This record gives sequence, C-alpha cells and structure tokens, in this order.
Amino acid sequence: MNATVANSALTHLAKQADWWRGAVIYQIYPRSFQDDNGDGIGDLRGITRRLHYVASLGVDAIWVSPFFTSPMKDFGYDVSDYRDVDPMFGTLADFDALVQAAHGLGLKVMTDLVLSHSSDQHPWFSESRKDRENDKANWYVWADAKPDGTPPNNWLSVFGGSAWTWDARRCQYYLHNFLTSQPDLNFHEPDVQDALLDVARFWLERGVDGFRLDTINFYTHDAQLRDNPPLAPEDRNASIAPAVNPYNHQDHVYDKNRPETLAFLRKLRMVMAPTNGAILGEVGDAQRGLEILGEYTAGDDLAHMCYAFELLSGDQPDAARVAEVMAHVARVAEDGWACWAYSNHDVVRHATRWSLPPEGQKLLATLLMCLRGSACIYQGEELGLTEADVGFDDLQDPYGIEFWPEFKGRDGCRTPMVWEASNGNGGFTAAPKPWLPVAPEHLHHAVELSEAEPDGLLQHYRQAIALRRAHPALAHGGMEGIRVDGTVLSFRRRLADEDLLCVFNIGASAHQFLLPDGAWVDVTQPDTPIAGATNYDLGGWQSLVMTPKGDE
Repeated sequence: MNATVANSALTHLAKQADWWRGAVIYQIYPRSFQDDNGDGIGDLRGITRRLHYVASLGVDAIWVSPFFTSPMKDFGYDVSDYRDVDPMFGTLADFDALVQAAHGLGLKVMTDLVLSHSSDQHPWFSESRKDRENDKANWYVWADAKPDGTPPNNWLSVFGGSAWTWDARRCQYYLHNFLTSQPDLNFHEPDVQDALLDVARFWLERGVDGFRLDTINFYTHDAQLRDNPPLAPEDRNASIAPAVNPYNHQDHVYDKNRPETLAFLRKLRMVMAPTNGAILGEVGDAQRGLEILGEYTAGDDLAHMCYAFELLSGDQPDAARVAEVMAHVARVAEDGWACWAYSNHDVVRHATRWSLPPEGQKLLATLLMCLRGSACIYQGEELGLTEADVGFDDLQDPYGIEFWPEFKGRDGCRTPMVWEASNGNGGFTAAPKPWLPVAPEHLHHAVELSEAEPDGLLQHYRQAIALRRAHPALAHGGMEGIRVDGTVLSFRRRLADEDLLCVFNIGASAHQFLLPDGAWVDVTQPDTPIAGATNYDLGGWQSLVMTPKGDE
C-alpha cells in the first residue's frame, strides 16, 4: 500500500468532518468516462486524466461506480475480489494515483461498494457451495426445497424470475435478488459482516473518503423465509423494476427492508469514524423508500445520507410533486439526511425521461442545488445528454436483454461521455469501437463545444453549484414554508443569519408570484432591489433566489 497516499488522505479528511452534508457529488461510470489505454472501455487512468474538468464544475466529491475484479456479468456489480482492481480498469497503483490527484484538486473520493451480494465466481461462494460443512457454508443464503422440489418461498428477482436457483452440489437453493450469478451474502452470519467491514477498512486505508452503498436495504433477509404478501395493483410502482416485471406484484417486506440491517450500519459507521468517511446509501424500494431513508439516516450512528427514487422516477417533477416529496421527507426523515439526484446509471436520463427543454434542465439544476440535502450529478447531465437509443445488437445490459423490447435496459444512460466532436467516438477512445456506441446526437453536446457556450447548460451547472457554495443556507440550512402556486414552487432556506427565498416556475408558461412583504434582493443581482407585496412576473422555467434587503 502507498502510505503517502493514505496519510495525505487522512489529513485531507480531518479538515472537514461533515464535508458530506450538503455536498455536491459527481458520479463517474468508469466504463464510459474516458478510455486511456485504447481498448474501448473506460479506465482509472482515464478518470484521472479528466479530473480537472470535474473539479472545474465546483463539485465536492466524485462517486466512482465499481471497478473491482469481476466477471462483468452485471458490469462490476458482481464482485469476485473486493480488494483489487479489475485489469480492464487498471491497477491498485492507478487507483492510488486517482485518489492522490483528486485530493490535490480538492475532490473527495467515494467508491461504490456492493455488499449485499457477490459474484458466483468469488472464492467465498466457491467454498460455500462445495458442501454444507465447510467454513463458509453459511456465508450465503441457502435453503432446502419444499417437499415438491420448488423454491423455499415466493421471492422474486429484480432481474426477472425466481430469486432462488438450485445448486446440485449442495442440493439446495441459493438466494439471488438480482442475476443468478449474484448470490446474496448472508448478513445473519457474523463472519460475513466482519469480512465486509474489513473490506471497508482496506479502501479507507487507501485514502477513500466514503462509500456509496449499493442496494443498502437488501442486506438482510427474513431468517424464517416467509412469503412476501401480494401488492394491490393500485399500489404497484415501477420505479425500481419495469412495469413488465412481476417483481412489482409483491410487497417486499421479507426479502429486504429488514430491521437487522441497522445493526450492521452501526458497525460500519464505527469503522468510518476515525477517517470521517461518509456513507451514502441507495434505498431501492418503490413503496417505502423515503421512510427507509429516514430510518437509515436517523441520528449519528447509521448512514450519513441516503437516496431513494422519488426524483429518479418517471413522475414529472412539477411544483406539486416536488412539494409533496419534500414535505414527505420532512415528515419521515426529520432527523436524517437525503441525497437527491435526477439521473444515474440505472435510469433513463432525466432530459429524456421528463421531456425537458434546455431551459427546463437549467431550472431543475438550480432547484437541485437549492433543495435540503446533498446532491448527485451523473456524468453528462451537465451537458444535457439525452437517453441514447441502443439497438438490440449493441445491447450489453442483461436486464434489457431479458425484457426487450418493452424495457430496453440501462445501456441508453451508460453510453460514453463525449469530450470532443471531431470524431465519431466523441474523444472517449482511440479504439475503432467503444464498448457501447456513442450516440451521434451526443456529439453536439461535447465538452469542447459546451465550454464555448457562455449561456449554455454546462456553464449554468457551474453557476448553480457556485450558488450553493456561496450560500451556506443552501448546503446546510433548514427548509420551510413550502408553497405551491400553480406551476410555481417556493420555499425558504435558513441558517443562522442567512435567509433565502427560493422560487421556481416549473413550466414553460409565465406565471405571477406574490412576493412576501419587505424589500428583496436577487442574490445573483444584488444591485437590483425587488419590492415585496407585489406580483412578480416569472417567465417560463425561471427561478429566483432572493434574500431580504439588508441580509445580502
């Protein structure tokens, strides 16, 4: 291990223990960010090469999706070695160099830890499936068949079909909430928890500043293996799995969301404490996502922050919807901390999902920076990238292949980042063909072209992030007075002596907004006072962030 990297990282972290609170985190999908070695697949050196661009956005941290050793059946979310880098992405030395470069630019580094399951090629599973007596026999979730030979219960896989697969070696079924090649680890086994905590220590010692925890609410299962009850058709929600997947027909009270997960999170939080590392949990639940978010982030001994799928869903985020979500999270997570995102590597890009014009994307970027909580930006959203149309012959995602054509999978949001418009691969790779094709329409949004647009979306993202950094109330303050007036959403953000009124017209048509009494100042134009108790004409997709005159 590179001790210099680790020591500098710990010093770096010690400067700001709560750096994660209100942080803006930039998600990097390694396969698609930048290819440095010319094989058509992004890698760690490619990320390091582009870190100056990321830092120029003004973000606080990067979240790097999995780069661990893996057979890549689910593109790194099936880990076969938690303590090494897959050769396609580079080496541990490349990772150390990335951490050092990021810290030198003032960026924290979060890595994506997939702890709920491993690859079936992990040595732990190879040992576990040998027989029922070996040292790791209980490290995965094994169960006998019912008397008629069918699976132990009715649990379903997110990726389709039963969550149980028969293994002839042990003559038992094993649980997999995702692909059959992703067996679930048994968190009821103390040795499993200890091994995973050691994995966290390994990366913290290499200088990592925190973890994004994949499927955090899937860690533990009901030890009695009780059947999930059916879910009423009117309560089904396709935000976690596509509507064509019968996974949506169950109320998932026994295969996930179990209370035992909290005990493990407390152990992990203790491991993180010496380095001030942060935990960002992904809550995958269509019915109780915000409630689980509140439960998992309550107090100071669980996850630091979590995100659910309310703003990653297909529900158009109009004023009423955003107000509903914010009011809901305020009720169920008053003592917790949310992290908001519009796009990531698992959902249709929000520019397409919500049919947003450029003005709408700008408005929602400003809104994201004004919401209470932390924020994640997914690579390319700052360029206005839309969902790419990937043909079946180019499809890589097993999820899309399973449910094609009704559901095309996640490849459309994972196509390569576009850096330049001078070649068909967007400057992503020197290889003739990247692992996923570059969408031709994305070339018009390449970084080199976007940088030349002073009023473009890229510059707007920088301005919105700078606004958040300039006003502590936006990053750390409370949120109150949520109000909806037609297409207009407004709320107050307060911290100490700073008081901000945030107003957003979430729609293309102009709308009037009645300003509160008093004199106001637009924080972006402090020399232009605005009289209160008057109707302010908001244009379509226009926002205002104001403070009482005298507070600016």
